[in-house]
Amino acid sequence: MKRTRPALSCFWLAETLRLREAHWGPLDDGEAVRRARAQGGSLQDRMLARARWLGEQSGLARVVADWRRASLLALAVLLALALLAGASTAFGALGGGQRPVNVIWALGALLGLHALTFLLWPLGLLLRSEGAWLGQAWLWASRKLARGPDAALAPQAFATLLSRHGGLRWLLGAITHGIWLAGLSAALAALLVALSTRRYAFAWETTILEPETFVRVTRALGWLPQQLGFAMPDAAAILASDGLQAVPAAVQAQWSGWLVGALVVYGIAPRLLALLACAAQLWRVRARLGLDPNLPGLASLRDRLMPAVERLGPDAPEGTPELPQHRPGQAEAGQPCTGLVLAGIEIPSDLAWPRLPAGLHDAGIVDTREQRRVLLDRLAQAPARRLLLACDARQTPDRGTLRLLLELAGHAASTRVWLRAGERAEPARLQGWQAQLTQAGLPAQAITRDSQAALHWLQHGDKEDA
Repeated sequence: MKRTRPALSCFWLAETLRLREAHWGPLDDGEAVRRARAQGGSLQDRMLARARWLGEQSGLARVVADWRRASLLALAVLLALALLAGASTAFGALGGGQRPVNVIWALGALLGLHALTFLLWPLGLLLRSEGAWLGQAWLWASRKLARGPDAALAPQAFATLLSRHGGLRWLLGAITHGIWLAGLSAALAALLVALSTRRYAFAWETTILEPETFVRVTRALGWLPQQLGFAMPDAAAILASDGLQAVPAAVQAQWSGWLVGALVVYGIAPRLLALLACAAQLWRVRARLGLDPNLPGLASLRDRLMPAVERLGPDAPEGTPELPQHRPGQAEAGQPCTGLVLAGIEIPSDLAWPRLPAGLHDAGIVDTREQRRVLLDRLAQAPARRLLLACDARQTPDRGTLRLLLELAGHAASTRVWLRAGERAEPARLQGWQAQLTQAGLPAQAITRDSQAALHWLQHGDKEDA
């Protein structure tokens, strides 16, 4: 079965996370790495899965979503301004109708700035510049609308990701041409409305040029629109439109067609073609979009996400002072379920291990790093419905054990911790266990010392589970 390519937002979130970890240090990603490895797939798939889980937990996914909304708002504002400017330019080029419209000045007002910026765009592409000043204005405005401590990371990651694959200049070009297309389309609509509802007279004016020169210029500009069906006055009509003599209404209609045709052919059509060209290039960039595993912040993940050899031995000291909060897990639709599971955390031999009746899964005693990894991976693939975790309450609760308990509990719909102390129970240590577990978000009723009650709950559940 053909695998679907990840969405742009997945790569964007991964790049945002990479920049965040590069600026403020790596996040606690033990659970994210475990889930990514359980999911399987290529190294890129696992990197994206890690980024997706950490993005949800750290709030970066919300930051990216907020900036996306801000960027769309900025684009909507620019489009609205372009529509207003286009319509205003058309009405300004025609004037109030009290005096003849100078066709050259009208054409220059409608297409002058457009022609200049359009000719500069391919020059910017040749110089490998991001260019496209309207696109740059959109990027700047969307950055200003973003708020929050990590808000700057989303646009930075977006621009970096596209630049790395040569797509940013095409995106900014597409936005620039799209805004210009909106403005020119508004100018065309306003021009058609004005010419349909008011009477205008068109004329040419010159002091030093021969009338024949103006005829040649007019016919050269009107040749291509004429091939597409737009009207164009003949030489006699052009010479007669000097503003000094009356011209029939049919000639004025031909001048209207000439002006509209020039706007469509030399304004709207080039912008539309350029927009389509940028969109095609963006589609090609999207097809080859991917993560570079050699980038800083990603290179170190290869051995952890796709280890060639699993390391055995004790866990490294925890570097994060705070414990994660307990969050009950839940099997996704179609995901297998382990059922009812009992596991012991570093239970010594003097504490007898119970025999479980049929229907209960005995995960055994977890002592080594390898055993921890195996159990966590198993529960990540098939979460437990009820999970009973037995601990030696005679030992002082250390941060590594508590973190392991919470990670295991995150793969079960319901969890209870069974504090085993034998006959040498010390109230101070029991209180320490209960205080630490409660502080981490485990309900008080989920902590018990009663062996029979613990095993009865595992087998039959309680009212909360029913």
